Amino acid sequence: MTQPNTLTVRILDKEYCIACPEDERANLQSAARYLDGKMREIRSSGKVIGADRIAVMAALNITHDLLHKQQNLDEQADANREQVRDLIDRVDKALERDPDV
Repeated sequence: MTQPNTLTVRILDKEYCIACPEDERANLQSAARYLDGKMREIRSSGKVIGADRIAVMAALNITHDLLHKQQNLDEQADANREQVRDLIDRVDKALERDPDV
């Protein structure tokens, strides 16, 4: 039985009832589907046996992907900051040469 602030999700053929605010339900459902998919991929590979081990491997894979994407975002942000600094320097130099602009 589901209570008003809970959501039942199905992950690897098991149901979990999770407390969740109404405005986060879609995100939680999406996360559960994503996790279920990752766990099914690992299970179907046949290399990992047992729900606990499959869950840990899925968590490690998802965390690895997240950290890799965060690193890429950080690198891109650094590159963007450097480009902005370069543009500001170029504008400053142009204004120094011709202060009437």
